[in-house]
Amino acid sequence: MMSEVSENCTHDCSSCKENCSSRTTDRTSFLEPLNPASSVRKVIGIVSGKGGVGKSLVTSLLAVKMNARGKHTAILDADITGPSIPKSFGLGTDGVSVTPEGLMVPATTATGIDIMSANLLLDHDTDPVIWRGPVIAGAVKQFWQEALWKNVDYMFVDMPPGTGDVPLTVFQSLPVDGIIIVTSPQELVSMIVGKAVNMAKKMDIPIVGLVENMSYLECPDCGKRISVFGESHIDEIAKESGLPVLAKLPIAPAIAEHVDAGTIEYLDETWMDEAADKLLAL
Repeated sequence: MMSEVSENCTHDCSSCKENCSSRTTDRTSFLEPLNPASSVRKVIGIVSGKGGVGKSLVTSLLAVKMNARGKHTAILDADITGPSIPKSFGLGTDGVSVTPEGLMVPATTATGIDIMSANLLLDHDTDPVIWRGPVIAGAVKQFWQEALWKNVDYMFVDMPPGTGDVPLTVFQSLPVDGIIIVTSPQELVSMIVGKAVNMAKKMDIPIVGLVENMSYLECPDCGKRISVFGESHIDEIAKESGLPVLAKLPIAPAIAEHVDAGTIEYLDETWMDEAADKLLAL
């Protein structure tokens, strides 16, 4: 049963746990507007129920792939306390400038991808960001509202793992057109994917599909595929959820080499082609 409106109500349902009569489930009521000087056509969230599965890698590869397809792409790095996007693109800590109007100008990569990340604002890229949840969520909103996003066709939002403050803020505050769920081959993934799928459904967010990272290792001599982490369950999970599998990324030395060197834009790959086709069809 719903409780009455609290006398301390701030009318901000996004930060309130009360189940009162004035609560709204309409996601559009929480959307934060872009600055009038900005333009973003599609927003795609990259999510997972657990850490370490490769969301940042998938985010980077998708941005690079869509950029190669002639679309102006951008990355909003919402993993505030564990940002890794700038490193993949070879960007330093001084990549963000400010306009006379006070808007942050995202860093631009060698091929023209716009990036906003907490690591671009630090004195040193090893400086820790020791903030509590509400402050982190506020930073994500600032990256959306107070940055100058010029004519962006596809913005990819790299989210931290789980279903906590930041994913909730992104889902409620940004006009997310769809999410891509990143998984790994371990059997527990079915539960983790289920959490991400159910959160998206509760928030009325479309799911574009699944990407499995670290899916296999290909022998350089015979070409045989080796399931390092056990047999993949992604096809079963996708069938149960009614979702397409967009890509299965291998464990490949070339990926690590390009990420470490900050040259992810020059990795020649075809793994993300189907995912790019799906995004173009949105």
